[in-house]
Amino acid sequence: MRIAVLADVHGNAPALRAVLAELDAEPVDAIVVAGDVVGGPQVPEVLGLLEARSERVRWIAGNAEREAVAAWDGAPTKDDEAGRAASWSARALDRRRRDELASWPIALTLGGAVFCHGSPRRDDEVLTRLTPAGVLREALDGVAEPFVIGGHTHQQLVCPLGAGHPTYVNAGSVGMPYEGRPGAFWLVLANGAPEPRQTAYDLGAASRELRATGSPDVESHLAECLLEPVDRDWASAFLEHAAGRGEDPGPAPPA
Repeated sequence: MRIAVLADVHGNAPALRAVLAELDAEPVDAIVVAGDVVGGPQVPEVLGLLEARSERVRWIAGNAEREAVAAWDGAPTKDDEAGRAASWSARALDRRRRDELASWPIALTLGGAVFCHGSPRRDDEVLTRLTPAGVLREALDGVAEPFVIGGHTHQQLVCPLGAGHPTYVNAGSVGMPYEGRPGAFWLVLANGAPEPRQTAYDLGAASRELRATGSPDVESHLAECLLEPVDRDWASAFLEHAAGRGEDPGPAPPA
């Protein structure tokens, strides 16, 4: 069985179209959308692209979906990037899509793997390549399948955790990567082996399309993730510090 894992699209339709074009040329049996497909400029567009696929599509809720549904339901949002993204996404949803997002699980099992966004127990668990092995094992405790495949931290990773534990895999981010280089990052699980993928696309055309939406914070997202990507090591250290592990790495170094 071949499964494509697309995580953290974050409303970036040009990036998603590029990945789907590769899947047209190299078909899979199923697509797992591993959370945070919303929380970005083009919410109806990315949902529509995935809904139109001929493959079986399985959906997982990330923190962006949870926050968008809460905002749709009238919960107050903070005046920060996450809050503004939730409000923008909520305004782009109708009742049908709001209910669909609310129904998505935070984890599912398919093809011998557990798929999630943050971890099988939390949609916002921060797991990076700097996370101590003991923390990873605790987050994946109780999983019998050989792989746990998630997203949330926007960096590809394949991390074996030793006998008796699953391998933790991060699919990376289609629309907002923290890889130190541009592109759309995703994964194929084929014959029980994870295959990290990277897809190039026209960043100039994508920037113009995304800017035209008027989405809040689009300029900072373009700069940090696509046009002048932040250093990968700094991003990992920043995420670990935000999770309460490790020292503050200070300002991001120049690209």
